[in-house]
Amino acid sequence: MRVLIIGCGYVGVPLGAELVRLGHEVLGVTRSDHNHAALKSHSIQPLVADISQRPDLDKLPLPFDWVVNTVSSSKGGIEEYKQVYLQGTRHLIDWLAATPPKKFVYTSSTSVYGQTDGSQVKESSPAEPVSETGQVLAAAEKLLLDAVREKKFPAVILRVAGIYGPDRGHLFLQYLKNEARIPGKGDRLLNMIHRADLVNCIIAALKNGRAGEVYNAVDDEPVPQIHFFRWLSETLGKNMPPFGDEPASAGRKRAVTHKKVLNRKLKAELGCQFKYPTFRQGYTAEIQRLQDAGLL
Repeated sequence: MRVLIIGCGYVGVPLGAELVRLGHEVLGVTRSDHNHAALKSHSIQPLVADISQRPDLDKLPLPFDWVVNTVSSSKGGIEEYKQVYLQGTRHLIDWLAATPPKKFVYTSSTSVYGQTDGSQVKESSPAEPVSETGQVLAAAEKLLLDAVREKKFPAVILRVAGIYGPDRGHLFLQYLKNEARIPGKGDRLLNMIHRADLVNCIIAALKNGRAGEVYNAVDDEPVPQIHFFRWLSETLGKNMPPFGDEPASAGRKRAVTHKKVLNRKLKAELGCQFKYPTFRQGYTAEIQRLQDAGLL
């Protein structure tokens, strides 16, 4: 297959590397050329384009069999969210209309679920985000689902939980810097997925995902914050974080929700098997990596 990965960064690069290993031709789009050496080192052909600028897309070498949009907002505010996710999605649908791929996978977010009552959430549950950023992501999803119905556009949506892995994991990094706090009673549920498992989920969606379907990309065990920190404390031999509000400098974009996101549909329909089914396996691997590198 000839594959285009848009937003070839933290997730896109290992995704491209795995697709290359599987024998596919992979091209990766970034907004600048600063990480093109990394792409080339994995035999990913680098391209520069900004999907919020429609003319940029016309420079890309159509057609593609598979297209994956893993673009991020680069920690921007709500206006950049609208440009990257909403306007960018409009541009991609328009650009691909004449020569649609066999499959288009979009990585959305479980932040489109606004539940705060600790309830179990599946793909058919209400997606009514409170945060502005979540609302933008939900609007981008709607554009794709409308395109599936109206234009037979082959879009599949993955609602991705909090991604962690090498050098990524907000609460884990806060804990290592002794900056973590446990808000309230620490009972808010965390929904996570390791980067390696997300890569496999995206490939499964490319192969087996059904156009117009939504799948929750999340591991097997949503965990209360206090249990997460207790496990870290026991594993690393460090004190528990104090109770208190998260520092304002943390810069979190997601609204504070409390829900247990389920992955049954992902596993049943796409056949996904997790290398790190819970945070324990995933963070054990990351802790070992840091120790081996002398960083912990």
